[in-house]
Amino acid sequence: MIELIKAFQEMFAYDFMRNAFMAGTLAAVVSAIIGYFIVLRSQNFAGHALSHIAFAGAAGAGLVGLSPPTGQLVLTLLAAIGMGVMGERASKSDVAIGIMLAFSLGLGILFLHFYTNYAGQAMTILFGDLLGVSEKLIRTMIVYFIISLAGIAIIGKRLLFTSLEPELAEAKGISLRLISILFLMLVAIAIAEASQVVGILLVFTLLVGPAASALSCTHFFWSGMGLSLFIGILTVWIGIILAYFTNWPVTFWISTLSFFCYLCFRNIHMRIHRMPLYKNTTRTS
Repeated sequence: MIELIKAFQEMFAYDFMRNAFMAGTLAAVVSAIIGYFIVLRSQNFAGHALSHIAFAGAAGAGLVGLSPPTGQLVLTLLAAIGMGVMGERASKSDVAIGIMLAFSLGLGILFLHFYTNYAGQAMTILFGDLLGVSEKLIRTMIVYFIISLAGIAIIGKRLLFTSLEPELAEAKGISLRLISILFLMLVAIAIAEASQVVGILLVFTLLVGPAASALSCTHFFWSGMGLSLFIGILTVWIGIILAYFTNWPVTFWISTLSFFCYLCFRNIHMRIHRMPLYKNTTRTS
């Protein structure tokens, strides 16, 4: 026990580990909150497309003299606005989004072809480098964190209303298109935040994994949101600790933990629904 405490003390003595926990926590919180609404609104594929568009933005950043995070954010925001303007049906269309996703990947490869000096950073863009996060990047992530939470605080009630009852919300005078644009812009910011931790290819690990696990267990908003936050932060923290002690990639541990969390919560959900007491309750309710 004493040796374990000493190992943890040694771990937190390193600046890169403290930076990893800080960056991981910021990304986990934003991803869990935004991801909860993504799953609730069934916009998983739209978020997946935006993450691949972020790759093109990061790859093309060097061509115009921008940093990769800035390039990610700019292009993803533009794509989010475009998807929001097209409306709810377009943002949920597998065909339209699939074509956009493939084009953005091709565009990213073209940018890397023209800017060969940047090709070495492609692995970092795709798979993340949490243990190499700098203090400058953490400051940028804090800005993303504040903007994301402020945005959810402003549109949260209307976003929930339009997610659950879109027809009624529109009848009440709420613009579904405006809410969609604003929400997808927040998704773009969350992707820019989460990709610094797990990379663009595995960004869904934080965006969808915790939220899907929470929604498979409870359909109450606040308990679901709280559970999503808990799962997101816990998987990141445990993933960092396991990466430190095993020397395996952080992204592997985070994605693996998120996967098994979903399986466990899904299994619990199915077992509860099979219980005779639950069946009798639902029939009489």
